[in-house]
Amino acid sequence: MNASNAPNRYELFVLDEGEKPVEVTEDTKIPNAATIKVVKQDHTLANMIRGQLHAMPQVLFAGYKVPHPLQPYFLVKIQTDGTITPTAALEQACTKLIGTLSSLEAKFKREFSFKDVEGVTTEDAYGSSTAGPAWTSRRDYMDF
Repeated sequence: MNASNAPNRYELFVLDEGEKPVEVTEDTKIPNAATIKVVKQDHTLANMIRGQLHAMPQVLFAGYKVPHPLQPYFLVKIQTDGTITPTAALEQACTKLIGTLSSLEAKFKREFSFKDVEGVTTEDAYGSSTAGPAWTSRRDYMDF
């Protein structure tokens, strides 16, 4: 039994039986616009998608909101210039975002593989390398 009104953690990211991860609703009042509901995700993904959509010249508007913090979904509103549909813009943005994150992962792994090859060095809180253990003297974090 959960003591608070917060849902169980697994409910925040595991899709229920038959639950669709994405629902698209075309806007009837604004041309070339749609609202997309993405379930079991939060601000992290929503903000990255919004940022990627802003980088696309065909997108006139892109914004998102999380209606309630205890409900694990967000809504993305997209309006395009008509040369591309909002759904296609979202697909392109997600594809580009996946490529960017894959590149970041590869760079991250490559950087840490160099650390293993170069030898054992430690870094203190300020980024300066030392051959021995960091903070060997009685210093605190305010000592420069």
